Amino acid sequence: MRNFITYIVFTFTLLMSSSSIAGTTVYIPLGSGNMVIAVDADNDKIIAQYPDVINAHGLVATSDGEYLIAGSVAQHKPKTNDPYAPTSNLYLVHPEHGHMMSAIPVVGSSHHQAITPDDKYVLSTHSGTGGVSVMNMMSYKIERQIKTGTIPNYILISSDGKYAYVSNTVSATISEIDLSTWKVTRQLESGMQPEHLAFSKEQDEIYVANTGPGTVSVVNRKSGKISKTYMIGGAIHGLDISDDGKRLFASSKKGNKVVVIELANGKKHEIPLSPSPYHLNSIKGVGKVYVSSRSKPLIWVIDQKTLKLINTIKLPAGEGHQMAIVHRN
Repeated sequence: MRNFITYIVFTFTLLMSSSSIAGTTVYIPLGSGNMVIAVDADNDKIIAQYPDVINAHGLVATSDGEYLIAGSVAQHKPKTNDPYAPTSNLYLVHPEHGHMMSAIPVVGSSHHQAITPDDKYVLSTHSGTGGVSVMNMMSYKIERQIKTGTIPNYILISSDGKYAYVSNTVSATISEIDLSTWKVTRQLESGMQPEHLAFSKEQDEIYVANTGPGTVSVVNRKSGKISKTYMIGGAIHGLDISDDGKRLFASSKKGNKVVVIELANGKKHEIPLSPSPYHLNSIKGVGKVYVSSRSKPLIWVIDQKTLKLINTIKLPAGEGHQMAIVHRN
């Protein structure tokens, strides 16, 4: 009886905290921790946990924060010999209800996700299939697969909802997809082994993390050509820009640092972080950058202006991956 009462109190507290969230909430999939957490970005406190999300790496949220969609890198043996039989899942999470609602079968492990500005479609990269899947958010079914290149990794969608951009790590290209036709229209340049991507503030440029040489390429969206390259260091991974668009943040796992580039003049600052700084997201509206560790269950919190480490979030398990940010009034 006591355990039952404790469960009811915990569940009520969780639902109340997740349904009354105001301000900015950061949702973080914890990979091997098999859950997603919610963090209040104002005080960097964990306010909710959503279990049964198995080995999630990618994550997006609808613009109102009603739903989260997490992509799992875990795969299972297909039930048939059909090469297009599902081998993994996308997980649909309802934060207000406090749990994972359903698992949507997909072909191949899911690496990263992006959601269209109208919340109608979720695109996921699948390294084993050489392309992206498109899930309809009305039916929760995969509508199509789009081939992009060998080992697709990261995906961006322009704020006007017209184009998606996919990094193809082995092909060393950035595929441009016209979302009105769902066709690849161009292959943009990149450095060797491109992975994470970030738009410039005006979205006229794409910053590309090239894991091979440890560089960031600046790609002009109009020409599709590289206009500039910045050296970061070994095992570059996370990438994002500051709220004002004036600084670029990039993590180097081998270098145990985050490199900050002043985009106006190319000046660099280094923030030592150890061990293995990994995924990185600017938390827009609160002036912070969250950086996860590949080796330990923690998130470092950096002030975007002072570049000082201002907090550390201890994770309940696993490691932080692609973060989704929701602003609520």
